[in-house]
Amino acid sequence: MSWTARAEILERLRTARAVDAAPVTVPREYRGPGAPPPLEPTSGDREPGDLSRLLAGRLADYGAVVRHGRAADAPALIARSLRACAARRVVVPPGTPAAWAAAVPEPLPDQPRLDVTDLAAADAVITTVAVAIAQTGTLVLDHGPGQGRRELTLVPDVHLALVTRERIVAGVPDAVAAVDPRVPLTWISGPSATSDIELDRVQGVHGPRRLVVILLDDPAS
Repeated sequence: MSWTARAEILERLRTARAVDAAPVTVPREYRGPGAPPPLEPTSGDREPGDLSRLLAGRLADYGAVVRHGRAADAPALIARSLRACAARRVVVPPGTPAAWAAAVPEPLPDQPRLDVTDLAAADAVITTVAVAIAQTGTLVLDHGPGQGRRELTLVPDVHLALVTRERIVAGVPDAVAAVDPRVPLTWISGPSATSDIELDRVQGVHGPRRLVVILLDDPAS
């Protein structure tokens, strides 16, 4: 730091501490809910105006598997996704649509609550989401119907999440405005992963090793 910069900082501190100092206006030009995210397309299949495509691209960047379809096709997409992961024993939270649960080979309803042994033996968990953030590729769970308690998305090796178009928001401010701040939230950006001091990336240490997201183009019936 130069002496000039140091002198300027000290002068500002003296001015701010003065008894008759005028209030300082701090500019806070944060992007609020509803404003378009400041993004540019990075490839032909990503368009800022299409939140579903933007979300799919961000999820793929994290290493998640992304599939597309309509709500009517959800059971077939669920079955296909579980077969691809060799997942049979699947945790089904309360509030999961009956048609989705019927597509699971061996459903494990979490009602009454599954114990730790049952959760550890599960291959996967299937959930809905509260919102999905296109700009960051983040899934937000508020643990309402179809999402279940937090443990369900931490223990199984595979997390299969279904996202309808109306659940997709542009950015983090939109997500914060859409959820209830009084409830516990889980924010998921890709499969669980960590790196050691050598930067060797390991997935599945703190949660599911594989994240599969099915983007539905219309609301679930």
